[in-house]
Amino acid sequence: MFSDFLPLLAVFLLVLLLLGYPLGLFMARVADSAAVPGMRWMGKIEALFYRAAGEGCTAAQTWKAYALALIAFNAVGAIAVYGVQRMQAWLPLNPEGMANVGPDSSFNTAVSFVANTNWQGYSGEQTMSVLTQMLALAGQNFFSAATGIAVAFALIRGFAARSSSAIGNFWVDLTRATLYVLLPLSIVFAVFFASQGVVQNFSGHVDAHTLEAATQSIPMGPVASQEAIKLLGTNGGGYFNANSAHPFENPNALSNFVQMVAIFLIPAGLCFSFGRMVGDMRQGWAVLATMTVLFVGAAMLTYAAESATNPLLTSLGVDAAAGNMEGKETRFGIAGSSLFAAVTTAASCGAVNAMHDSFMPLGGMVPMVLMQLGEVVFGGVGSGLYGMLVFAILAVFIAGLMIGRTPEYLGKKIGAFEMKMASLVILITPCLVLVGTAIAVVAGAGKAGIANPGAHGFSEVLYALSSAANNNGSAFAGLSANTPFYNTLLAVAMWFGRFGVIVPVLAIAGSLAARQRLAANAGTMPTHGPLFVGLLAGTVVLVGILNYVPALALGPVVEHLQLFAK
Repeated sequence: MFSDFLPLLAVFLLVLLLLGYPLGLFMARVADSAAVPGMRWMGKIEALFYRAAGEGCTAAQTWKAYALALIAFNAVGAIAVYGVQRMQAWLPLNPEGMANVGPDSSFNTAVSFVANTNWQGYSGEQTMSVLTQMLALAGQNFFSAATGIAVAFALIRGFAARSSSAIGNFWVDLTRATLYVLLPLSIVFAVFFASQGVVQNFSGHVDAHTLEAATQSIPMGPVASQEAIKLLGTNGGGYFNANSAHPFENPNALSNFVQMVAIFLIPAGLCFSFGRMVGDMRQGWAVLATMTVLFVGAAMLTYAAESATNPLLTSLGVDAAAGNMEGKETRFGIAGSSLFAAVTTAASCGAVNAMHDSFMPLGGMVPMVLMQLGEVVFGGVGSGLYGMLVFAILAVFIAGLMIGRTPEYLGKKIGAFEMKMASLVILITPCLVLVGTAIAVVAGAGKAGIANPGAHGFSEVLYALSSAANNNGSAFAGLSANTPFYNTLLAVAMWFGRFGVIVPVLAIAGSLAARQRLAANAGTMPTHGPLFVGLLAGTVVLVGILNYVPALALGPVVEHLQLFAK
């Protein structure tokens, strides 16, 4: 059954490792304030930004100052994106004459792109002008991704520091992550996508004449450049409504493979950056191994579910070996679509090349669970690593309880403050998801958006809140979410799901940075071997899934039982 899937998965992981390792070592140099070998010319551009920002902009910051700068920057970004949408009818580069976007949709979209979620309750080619897509949305694709990388750098410094009150400088980390990592990679991937047929122009649309003598209007735009950062930054917002299922965003099987690699590339590389920065590459390998084990299991479960034909169709004479091709592009097939679904929801990307709403109940549940785990299985750019490191803190705390020792990770004692902050990180998103889902299925305005009553409709709402609070952005579809109720509810979930997690993570970084780094001794639990990988993976699965078991039982599990009971 896995004959066409396992080779694809193996090649994908091999290419990811070959590219991620050198990138990770390079990003470790970027995290340092020194010149980056091979890109010293970029240092002059970097210096211009600091000169424009003024004296003192590069000074070391405490975690509180770092958090304040981060939140202020992203709040200003949200206001800017909101303003561009509300005024796009009067701004240039609007060849189709798009009207101003409504206030609730503008609010939702502004929060969404700033929070690295890229939830889209609108149809991109019918709502956003070229300027809005290229300046506001693509710009925030860079800044939100750089914000995640900056937080990851700050937390790693907390582990690596030897009694320091500072965790770096947000403005420096933001600038260097953008200039040295995101921009160069985006240029390379944009050129590749354009070579494969992804459109890149400033045209409004072209008219095509069909065989039936009708005229079809085909939207155009600067898609390749936005596609590159959409994937590399694990943003996910598509230029077109069909996202990566659209042939102008994802033309063929090769582009589909490269898109999946792009989504995981920086999250995988940051594992090696972590190992290099803490002075023990084995730690980075252990985190990467944990992510890989969980990802492979999830990807195989998704493919297994989608390889099964819907029993209702089988009863009508459809070949049972055909699998579930509903909602999938034939150019990608079940293997390419299933792997993409697992990749995009393991990361906080949200790009889709198939409609998850059309997946089998258990096939759709796996992407949902990957989000509900906190998207730490590779996860978003930066956010996946710092989320997994929080779970590592929890894992060593559990191990410490079992053997009667004070928990310790990478030579830093884990105290009450770190555990309180870690608990906040782990509990914030489940609270947002479950409370938000409860409100949506009880409120009249929430129920009005559900097109499919019953278990599947509940799954659509649960998926939407899981996607928003965990900053993924993909949707089950079938839910009419572009309403004042859902735009507001999901925006709240996205904002606190992002920054309600980042602030405690920075608090952990500051607390750890101030602690002395202790030398390992005979009683120190190794955190780089198979035992720790198993402990960390078990902690992620148990803590992540137990929060959602009742909700999953009401949605995809019930739907699966109903489907096979008929």
